[in-house]
Amino acid sequence: QVQLVESGGGLVQAGGSLRLSCAASGRTFSRYAMGWFRQAPGKEREFVAAISWGGATTYYADSVKGRFTISRDNAKNTVYLQMISLKPEDTAVYYCSAKRVGGPEVVATGAADYWGQGTQVTVSS
Repeated sequence: QVQLVESGGGLVQAGGSLRLSCAASGRTFSRYAMGWFRQAPGKEREFVAAISWGGATTYYADSVKGRFTISRDNAKNTVYLQMISLKPEDTAVYYCSAKRVGGPEVVATGAADYWGQGTQVTVSS
């Protein structure tokens, strides 16, 4: 069993930056590929970024390439999402996910063993 807890969301002006964290419980965190998704009001949840269990492979949605960076620290059981040059359209609840079998490309499909509860990111214009 893995529990995921996101933090780091908040209100920021357009062009600003935030770093989200997703802390995982359990001793097997390093065996999971991890992902970030987001859901804006009235829209479906969409993929943002994913990272392999060791951190060597990352995968991004086109809408965030060059602005967002996913990383992980397996010693701290934490995955991060560094977001820069934020835009109002980045406003959403951001969720992290964990997938035991499969790499970032599988995570990107939305397949997950565990989901966090989400953290709100609001970008004002």
